[in-house]
Amino acid sequence: MFTGIIEEIGQVEGIKKGEKSASIRIKSKRILEDVKIGDSISTNGVCLTVTEFNKENFSVDVMPETIRRTNLKYLNKGTKVNLERALKVGNRFGGHMVSGHIDGTGVIKEFVSEDNALWISIGASKEILKYVMTKGSVALDGISLTVAYVDEDVFKVSIIPHTKEETTLSSKKVGEEINIECDLVGKYVEKFMNFNKAVDKKKDISLDFLKENGFY
Repeated sequence: MFTGIIEEIGQVEGIKKGEKSASIRIKSKRILEDVKIGDSISTNGVCLTVTEFNKENFSVDVMPETIRRTNLKYLNKGTKVNLERALKVGNRFGGHMVSGHIDGTGVIKEFVSEDNALWISIGASKEILKYVMTKGSVALDGISLTVAYVDEDVFKVSIIPHTKEETTLSSKKVGEEINIECDLVGKYVEKFMNFNKAVDKKKDISLDFLKENGFY
């Protein structure tokens, strides 16, 4: 579990791409302070497992499903990535509950400055937008942000200078894909509601139900 508060911007030092997978080596500093094999590191919002590390970098493996659903497929040597270590029990919870399980990607449509803030418009599919609500939380490339606007095609967030400077958002361009993780709560509510509907249907007494259970 993560909070969406980025600790460090890392840099891809090496990448070995398989037919559908990849192994990535990432240069970092703060992340390596207490790293262990098997630790979870949020990399552009994707929960990845440390497989190797030394004093200068750590390595992770990326499976085909993760490649398909995220923008990690576009990483190359030199690409900068947002990094966050898993939350420790007892730490301050500065962002929101972020699992590191990406729902899909969106496309950056526009940047607009307003005084000290920067508005970012993200185009996304209806499958993602149904979980996005105004003043709700969303994680973009692992960054915990508040949704300020949403319609049928796009949603918008507004960021302060600190967020721009301390994350990879400062290097993003219009047209780039960005990883999106919607708020966990909405997805769980939908699952429970649909599950209960399915269960209720099974409870309906019918001739077929009676036959299947030996009453007819």
